Amino acid sequence: MTRTAFRLILLVSCAHALVHVFELALPSVEQMIGEDLVGKTAAENKAATGTLGMAWRLPFGLLAMVAGWMADRYGSRRLLIVYLGGCIITAIAAANSHSMPPLFISMLVMGCFASIYHPAGLSLISRVTTPETRGRALGWHGIFGSIGITAAPMGAAVLFGTGWLGWRGYYMALCVPAVVIALLVLVSIRRVSSTREPDSQVGPVSEENGPFQRGPYMLLVASGALSGFVYGAFLHFLQRYLDGAGIRPESVSAESFRNLLAAVTLSFAVGGQWLAGRLARPGRLEWLQVAILAASAPCLVLMGLATGWFCLVSACSFAFIHFMTQPVYNSLIAQLVPSRRRSTGYGFSNMICFGIGGLGPLIVGQSTDNLLIYCGLAAVVGLSTLLAAILWWSTRGASSDAPTPSPENE
Repeated sequence: MTRTAFRLILLVSCAHALVHVFELALPSVEQMIGEDLVGKTAAENKAATGTLGMAWRLPFGLLAMVAGWMADRYGSRRLLIVYLGGCIITAIAAANSHSMPPLFISMLVMGCFASIYHPAGLSLISRVTTPETRGRALGWHGIFGSIGITAAPMGAAVLFGTGWLGWRGYYMALCVPAVVIALLVLVSIRRVSSTREPDSQVGPVSEENGPFQRGPYMLLVASGALSGFVYGAFLHFLQRYLDGAGIRPESVSAESFRNLLAAVTLSFAVGGQWLAGRLARPGRLEWLQVAILAASAPCLVLMGLATGWFCLVSACSFAFIHFMTQPVYNSLIAQLVPSRRRSTGYGFSNMICFGIGGLGPLIVGQSTDNLLIYCGLAAVVGLSTLLAAILWWSTRGASSDAPTPSPENE
């Protein structure tokens, strides 16, 4: 991997971290919003903020296909600027919302702009890496995403612990890193002569313009959609789940402590992403996806049964295992879709996975029974595992023929 490619991957990964900060901003403050703008029972507040989560996540998924097409046509770097600028504007709008309808609209539009990132960013990374180096690059990309997921509740814990800012000030604070990254991406655009990413400009990339493997791709996306539903539900109500464990010291505010526990939980996702990035290589991706999904289902059952500190332990276990799927899944997309259509391939995948995932907060928000919720999510992961196993079976011949990476690429 060239130095230019590495710097580009690092910058794109920072933008990835930020999209997940925006994603996890709402779960970090959803209980505060419920108390401020809804002000009813805990069950009614949960249902209302679950609707906000759906408003953010549905366009985050459903518009990804359009974003992928636009990235193929106009270039990934330019689309990244649009994503960052749009999220800055809508974060300011959210901070100035004083009732649920304008906040709902702000979340909806923010999800639209955030939908741009994954098809544009993932395609850009896939084009500047080889199959042998892609797993590691996507592993680092995933690690930055998990850092962003962790940073959202950690930042909330720090800010709310000081008492300086409420949820509105938190959204305003998110604009600062977004402006910095947008400026860096803008500088990156000006250093290249085209908004597209031709291979010669960013480093050596192997020719990957084979046929589109439609059947395996659709199996993979179907499995990812079920996994995305679980992902959306788990993340949106993580703070609420940990808040119900009853382990908060009296000297610490509830707003700060539940976000601190969420940050601890999601820090385990970073370790899972790192490990998966090390393991994700051609020839082992399909069975690795099956193993990861199968191992994550029991963790959800434990979340439904756990009390006290075991709530934190079971949530950390699920975060570590389940987030391992992301670099493996994204490497499989690149393996099944030719390079020239990869933005669209990632876009369709994210449209389905995050679109279905957008229903997670809405559906889970209708219940307060943890046993029912998390055992139900475990069943959904079981179906996802079954589809991944069918994919592995259908492609086992091609996988066994995949080249083994040479030592210098390790």
